[in-house]
Amino acid sequence: MSFLHDTAQWLDSIRIIHLFASPTIIGDVLPILLKGAWLTISYSLLGQLFGIPLGIVAAVMKISRFRTLRALSTVYTDFFRGTPLLVQILIAMYALPIAIPNLRLMIPNYDMVGGVAVLGVNSGAYVAEIFRAGIESIHKGQMEAARSLGFSYLGAMRYIILPQTFRRVLPPLTNEFIALLKDSSLLSVVALPELAQQARNVSAWKANQSPFFGAALIYLAMTLPLTRLVAYMERRLAVSD
Repeated sequence: MSFLHDTAQWLDSIRIIHLFASPTIIGDVLPILLKGAWLTISYSLLGQLFGIPLGIVAAVMKISRFRTLRALSTVYTDFFRGTPLLVQILIAMYALPIAIPNLRLMIPNYDMVGGVAVLGVNSGAYVAEIFRAGIESIHKGQMEAARSLGFSYLGAMRYIILPQTFRRVLPPLTNEFIALLKDSSLLSVVALPELAQQARNVSAWKANQSPFFGAALIYLAMTLPLTRLVAYMERRLAVSD
């Protein structure tokens, strides 16, 4: 402990490190940053739990034989993949409450619920493309075989196609969660107390930029194991295929 304390003191004596990566200041504000990290993980998990079923429905609509369903799915995915997440957050937080009077009164904790919903809807558009590609990678003969056995289209999707698709889309789905985890920092523009916002708050409080470096290390600690997990899953899938 004494060695670590002495090392921290020595690093703090170097001006550039004291200003931008002070171990002492990062240690002081670490509990606050970790609380923000917990909220970041919560928002991202809830967002993806909302986005996965939405993405599956959009994917099935996109490969449907009905033109209207395909068009609706295309509009949804094009809009949310083609516009910045930051703009979508601003629309949800500032434009929608004006367009729908009493929206904030109807939905308790609107900022938090709205933030998670925007993350989920945005993620759903990317998940839709992941599942569409996954479904189309399953040999068409399997759908034909399921239909010849008496399955309806939706039954064949549910019991035959989607279970195989889930296995194939796990790596890109995990990549999408990593992206969502990082993109959730944009919620700081509406002052939701996630990791980036907490870093900004304590940076102003300490009059020092080191909390941002601490937040970056925490983001790295959250995403690096997931990145390694994706690489491991891709290797396993390559071997099994």
